[in-house]
Amino acid sequence: MTTHVAVLMGGLSSEREVSLHSGEASAKALEGEGFRVTRVDVGRDVAQILSALKPDVAFNALHGRFGEDGCIQGILEILRIPYTHSGVLASSLAMKKDIAKSVMAAAGVPVPAGRVLHRLEAVEKHALEPPYVLKPVSEGSSFGVFIVKEGRSHPPQELAAPDWAHGDFMLAEKFVDGRELTCAVMGERALDVIEILPVSEDFYGYDAKYAKGGSKHVLPANLKQNIYQEVQELALEAHRALGCRGVSRADFRYDDRPGGTGELVVLEVNTQPGMTETSLVPEMAAYAGYSFGELVKWMVEDASCDR
Repeated sequence: MTTHVAVLMGGLSSEREVSLHSGEASAKALEGEGFRVTRVDVGRDVAQILSALKPDVAFNALHGRFGEDGCIQGILEILRIPYTHSGVLASSLAMKKDIAKSVMAAAGVPVPAGRVLHRLEAVEKHALEPPYVLKPVSEGSSFGVFIVKEGRSHPPQELAAPDWAHGDFMLAEKFVDGRELTCAVMGERALDVIEILPVSEDFYGYDAKYAKGGSKHVLPANLKQNIYQEVQELALEAHRALGCRGVSRADFRYDDRPGGTGELVVLEVNTQPGMTETSLVPEMAAYAGYSFGELVKWMVEDASCDR
């Protein structure tokens, strides 16, 4: 009997458009692998829809709040529908960047120094000595992220906007200069390392992530062998420390500039990495010998409850 997969996409977060692209790409690939696929644009009636559909597996292509933070995972646990990616606790934990950092640091994973503060406090005075980074504690796709450069006299005033939509609490982190690296974990295997070179932005922001030509990906990253292996080991350690399952992706900064600090830090772990044509995980999987179809097939076969 053909496995029926419900691809959960769209959703209620600021990352809805990205999720629709991830979901459609994954759905097409799953159909190409012989699965029966139903596309589900997730709203607040998702439990009723899934109860009626009774899929064999839910492929979670949601990003951001309600899809990546343990909420949809809890619904799937209650309905006893096996699902892809991480479970309730790991998803919730990884989404709270400040708490995730504490857990990773306790496991020996290096993370940048920082503090949490209310966005209105971050408007009044510098949260840290510039340069530093300000980002919402529970947001993805680089929404609401600011790089506060050295010599800047005032913090970002956009944080006080009445229509600010990225939560009241911000994580301020020391800015680690140098190279942007990323490494995915697939099951218990760390894949290869990509260096990300944004074409027109100072950091790997929304356009660099999702616009065609927005960034250049160097795979494998041109690193000394010991550093390359350390990135892979830390990606796996971070994945395990947070209790992730299936596929995750850890993002790093590495300061190997002449006279730099030599720091290698984990910025965050993404439990629902993008699955679009410009996404990093499919690229790393392809380098490891998995076609996009084989990757999503593996994810469906890995699906379970009690994750």
